[in-house]
Amino acid sequence: MPPHHELDHHKLLMYLKATLDQYVESDYTLIYFHNGLTSENKPSLSWLRDAYREFDRKYKKNIKALYIVHPTMFIKTLLILFKPLISFKFGRKINYINYLSELEDIVKCEQLVIPTRVYDEKIRASLKASVQAQMSPPRSPPLPNQQFGVPLPTLRARSSDNEAVPLVMRDTVAFLMEQGLEIEGIFRRSANVTLVKDVQHRYNSGEEVSFSQMEDVHLAAVILKTFLRELPEPLLTYQLYNDIVNFHNVDSSSQVTAIRNMLVMLPEENYASLKFLIEFLVQVSAQSEINKMNNANLAVVFGPNLLWGQDAAMTLSAIGPINNFTRTLLDQHYKLSLTTTHSFGV
Repeated sequence: MPPHHELDHHKLLMYLKATLDQYVESDYTLIYFHNGLTSENKPSLSWLRDAYREFDRKYKKNIKALYIVHPTMFIKTLLILFKPLISFKFGRKINYINYLSELEDIVKCEQLVIPTRVYDEKIRASLKASVQAQMSPPRSPPLPNQQFGVPLPTLRARSSDNEAVPLVMRDTVAFLMEQGLEIEGIFRRSANVTLVKDVQHRYNSGEEVSFSQMEDVHLAAVILKTFLRELPEPLLTYQLYNDIVNFHNVDSSSQVTAIRNMLVMLPEENYASLKFLIEFLVQVSAQSEINKMNNANLAVVFGPNLLWGQDAAMTLSAIGPINNFTRTLLDQHYKLSLTTTHSFGV
């Protein structure tokens, strides 16, 4: 941050709230990279206290974890001083991360916008040699039956019936069509992490997965989002990234044509899977009076899982345009010929 006299702390606070407002209605995780704080730009304790109070229950109820990367003694002391203000429940969500390799165990660092300074020589030198070696392990070939993190053409080639829509998508959507359309907040709730990893392992091991037996709608919803997010290349492809991020510049009267022109560029497996997903989400949105998931809410949830930057870092400024494009897909689905009948029970 710039020195005190150059920074409007009120505007900073409003910016932080406006940014978080895009995510707080759903379950979310916050990662703070602590770097560059000096005596000249360090905020006062009174401002920090007031800022914490400004973030009311709206911001705290759905946060699943707050990770503080590279914490200093100042940060740790600050949290001790603020302990009387921090609820026990929220305090349990705060975690210290000393090395980026530790963060990699929690999230995919290549999909984060990590400030350049976090990678400076001083921090790199502070990493243990053994830890540094672990940060970029060689990518191993997929298991014979692996479903997550595998290219769509590979999954299709493995399919006994040459199905273009991946098994995980068909399984989760079939169950959610039957059990999830009237569940309030579907796709906004998290699921048990252990169960999620177990289901992924079973899919990757070639075992049959029955969501009907597990009877957990939110688990199926999380598995669907996780499958999309872990694709080696996003469903909407890197090729379309710039066109989609700049889609807001297209005149409203030309948007349908522009989308059609983009979709014809998708590989067959990507188009089939996107079509399958949009058809399903249209059904979810049709029950929005009950499940509270209209097109706008679905776009916020699915946008970041359908597209990210080729350099594996999605900037905050790109999230809005991507979500806007996703919403337009849903709003204009009837004009895009994406609603032909598809057997969700496959």
